[in-house]
Amino acid sequence: MKFISNLKRITGYMLTPGLLLFAFLQHADAQTDTAETFKGKIGKTFSESKEWWPEKKHAPKGAPNVVLFLIDDAGYGTSSAFGGLMETPTLDSLASHGLRYTNFHTTAICGPTRAALLTGRNHHSVHMGYFNYSAMGFPGYDAHMPGDKATIAQILHENHYNTFAVGKYHLTPLNEITSAGPFDRWPTGQGFDHFFGWHLGHTDQYHPNLYEDNQVADVEPNTKHVSTLLADKAIKYIANQRSANPDNPFFLYFATGAIHAPHQADKKFIDQYKGKFDKGWDWYREEVFARQKKLGIIPADAILPDRDPTVPAWDSLTPDQRELYSKHMEVYAAMLTQADYEFGRIVNYLKETGQLDNTIILAMIGDNGSSHSTPNGSFNGHITGLPGKEQVAEALKHIDEFGTSSSDMDAPSGWTQATNTPFRLWKADANSEGGTHNPLIIFYPKGIKEKGIRNQYSHIIDIAPTIVDLTGTTVPDVINGYKQKPFEGSSLVYSIKDAAVASRHTIQYYELRGKRAIYKDGWKAEVYHQTGTDFANDVWELYNLNNDFNERIDLAKKDTGKLKELVDLFDHEAKKYNVYPLIDGSQDGGIGGRKRSAFGFSNKIVLYPGVDQFLSYSGPQLSKQSFSITAQVDAYSKNDQGVLYANGGDFDGLSLFIKNGKFQVAHNTGTIVKYLESKPLPEGKLNLRFELHYIAPKAKEGDQDAVAGQKVKANRNENAGTESIYVNDVKVAERDIVADEIKYIGGYIDAIDVGQDLNSAVSDHYKTPFKFTGHLKNVTIEYK
Repeated sequence: MKFISNLKRITGYMLTPGLLLFAFLQHADAQTDTAETFKGKIGKTFSESKEWWPEKKHAPKGAPNVVLFLIDDAGYGTSSAFGGLMETPTLDSLASHGLRYTNFHTTAICGPTRAALLTGRNHHSVHMGYFNYSAMGFPGYDAHMPGDKATIAQILHENHYNTFAVGKYHLTPLNEITSAGPFDRWPTGQGFDHFFGWHLGHTDQYHPNLYEDNQVADVEPNTKHVSTLLADKAIKYIANQRSANPDNPFFLYFATGAIHAPHQADKKFIDQYKGKFDKGWDWYREEVFARQKKLGIIPADAILPDRDPTVPAWDSLTPDQRELYSKHMEVYAAMLTQADYEFGRIVNYLKETGQLDNTIILAMIGDNGSSHSTPNGSFNGHITGLPGKEQVAEALKHIDEFGTSSSDMDAPSGWTQATNTPFRLWKADANSEGGTHNPLIIFYPKGIKEKGIRNQYSHIIDIAPTIVDLTGTTVPDVINGYKQKPFEGSSLVYSIKDAAVASRHTIQYYELRGKRAIYKDGWKAEVYHQTGTDFANDVWELYNLNNDFNERIDLAKKDTGKLKELVDLFDHEAKKYNVYPLIDGSQDGGIGGRKRSAFGFSNKIVLYPGVDQFLSYSGPQLSKQSFSITAQVDAYSKNDQGVLYANGGDFDGLSLFIKNGKFQVAHNTGTIVKYLESKPLPEGKLNLRFELHYIAPKAKEGDQDAVAGQKVKANRNENAGTESIYVNDVKVAERDIVADEIKYIGGYIDAIDVGQDLNSAVSDHYKTPFKFTGHLKNVTIEYK
């Protein structure tokens, strides 16, 4: 019986006769209580009885819809709505008919910002001090968002909203991102009725790793940009909701992949920017700065900070560099414009169906500043791995493929710095305004009477309480059995009503991988921490943002008293919100790793045909270790072919497959594919094995590690071991591998597949999904 199984689950005890009797009596009492709530009449016959149905619960009449639009990796100077040269007509229109918030802030990186956005609490407070795939066993960093700090989706759901999450989520603990769950911290376990999107930090825009609700969504062969797929799905969710449950409002969280790498966009959007950025990033910074002053979103007497010393002057570049970098920017801008266009389809649908006037739209242009990237940008891993001077020439050979599904692009750091105008530094620099200062637009025709600009200080944790205030909803005392703790942010409704009112959010800490800051009443103390160095050697800076909003003048030596006050305040806030211990990423060898994946430290993993995909960091980890992959084929005939096991895709990874009667292994090293191949296979049962023998590289001070991306690195051409293949335990081929090749197995972008290769293909020797036509029993991964 269900009440007995529940008792076992809750108590964990064997059930004695006494406990069974207690459980039965309690169950009977509960049933009696339920029966007493019945307001009809029960007679012996239907004619003597009267039906009664519980009243269907609804949100208050006229309750507004809510749409959160979050753009990825967009600096303050990207969108035309805030003076940028990337055209965003949808955002422009929302801003012109709503409010532009000029002093809004994020956490400087995607996952923590999203956790703070959805909960109204600081990112360490909800255990998301960094990424879900870099979790560590401390309260501020374990990526297990606590139940006593519910999401805004859970709150609105309790207030009878239908709720949808579409796009990037990036909050589920890594070891829970499999089709076996548990699903408590998936979107559908955190208040969303439906989810359509991806779990990690980014995905390919044309071959995305998508989930719908709690299952892998296979959209291949796909011909649409993922922003289009997301808009299609969002409109479908809204159409279903308005058709089936029109008396209740909806909440849509729409989070695009734009403009996070890989930068990819449809050709028509790229073409509209042809030649638009040929004047370069120095011109862009000055042009955008002037536009921002004209819009009134930065002080009229502001001064543009110097170009970062790591970025060369545009006029000093060669013609080839200028051609390459301009093309990068054309794709970069096109990706944002396409995202704006697709979001515009949702806005237009709301208008066409008569819902727009009663919809609150909060649009955040960036979950952090623009990404730092690399000097030359990237087209694919192979080119990025070449010596700097060779990268430009090689990338230009592929310029007609820029932005297509054949590209894996990120823009040069000169452009990404320019798109952070008027601020210094980049994404992940939590100490700086360039990493944390993003535009916010609030649009609500029914609720905003005075349009314009708001300069009050605000932070991402203010969004959830603002939604509660604007919708008139209440936060239940208990959600899913957890007594709720208060929001840590402040509602912005006070500023909507009064442009001149003083800021209510007056203190805010920032911390990310040791880079940290503290804000109080317009003053800010901050530290740029260098990964791997002693925190005790960090040097604090001090800025008065009231008259130096973009941090040009360091006052640390001039006002030591104010600096000490703020440093002490940071310590207080850090203790309050789970920031300690400070972790900069060097403590355990970087992100990913076996301890965080769904498989932990299991030395033997058996995967079966039909299993859903495993995302790169949640699946078996293959970095910096020796391992074998064995495919057991129960019945093979000479006409059978297909993929036995694959991880990765067009730009990296490993594939074991049979074609032309031979066992083959493809190792994709940034689009350069190396092969091992057997002789023709015998028919019958086969044991097909791939082995990698790993030799740890000899590190050289000052470089970066070939696998982990940390601050010490081996010679990329140094021998790192061997790859071998075996047929029925007999070695049939072997090759030496170098250090630079290893990372393309361990850091695979695409997912793991068994018996097929979904999304994009590791090898051009076949087309996806290339399902195996024989009888594959299983695939076993063993660590040596």
